[in-house]
Amino acid sequence: MTKISNFIDTYFLHFNAAALAESAEAYKNQLHQGNKMMITLAGAMSTAEIGKILAEMIRQDNVHIISCTGANLEEDLMNLVAHNHYKKIPNYRNLSPKDEQELLEKGLNRVTDTCIPEIEAFRRIQEPLAKRWLEAHKKNIQKFPHQFLYDLLREGDLEKHYQIDPKNSWLLAAAKKNLPLVVPGWEDSTLGNIFASKCMQKTITSETIKNGIEYMIWLAKWYKENTCKNGIGFFQIGGGIAGDFPICVVPMLHQDMQEQNIPLWTYFCQISDSTTSYGSYSGAVPNEKITWGKLGVNTPKFIIESDASIVAPLIFAKILNW
Repeated sequence: MTKISNFIDTYFLHFNAAALAESAEAYKNQLHQGNKMMITLAGAMSTAEIGKILAEMIRQDNVHIISCTGANLEEDLMNLVAHNHYKKIPNYRNLSPKDEQELLEKGLNRVTDTCIPEIEAFRRIQEPLAKRWLEAHKKNIQKFPHQFLYDLLREGDLEKHYQIDPKNSWLLAAAKKNLPLVVPGWEDSTLGNIFASKCMQKTITSETIKNGIEYMIWLAKWYKENTCKNGIGFFQIGGGIAGDFPICVVPMLHQDMQEQNIPLWTYFCQISDSTTSYGSYSGAVPNEKITWGKLGVNTPKFIIESDASIVAPLIFAKILNW
């Protein structure tokens, strides 16, 4: 037994700690049974540098598909090429509106305790990415948002700008494996806004990038193909569209497509600090998903009410036998 795993087994015995340990073991059991696993990324997990451990999960085939927000898609790449220019704000809770304005004027976009440098991050990526958008537009080629970023990484355009060890980028690890990605609501991201501006300037058309409906159609096909013999589990970090969007593929196939014998998700775990109140879907207990045709009565279900930036690395470490 390795140090982190042994520590968890010894001391994580009750309440949220027990849920953490049990969900990690159940995740491992899913893999041992030959099932696949989807991970969904909400919040600012890429800026929290989840790539340091998620990339290894990808390399060791512990993740088979990822659903993420547009922000998490781009922010892992930005961390890869502009990390040295990031600024930590340890006293972020005490910032005044004037302090925030000063950060804006310095080109520093704040995410809790970390400021992303706009020029070094966004603009470093924008030119080579916009070039690919334009080429695709001229050739009448359509791609998903993540496929353009995969191309950017595989073709080495940004290698000279790397400022962290490349092994700590989950997006680079995913690109190397051609890991399936789903990015619902991508337009709600900085790169999505930049793309929209190009469309408004009439240099490209919106059809160049496939949208969320096309992601759902693709996901439905992928889900059916990958549940022919085994199941697929669902590991949700945070709430929001990254989790809400892909989990609905099962009831859509059942109820809207009227397809028979579509398996439910075989495992469910969510890390969230949202509470069950006033219709909060992110805070809903897993059993509510039974009524929506997403999970079954006997599906292993876990909810860990805690900080994902603490919990997710511990669970991944347990799965990796660290």
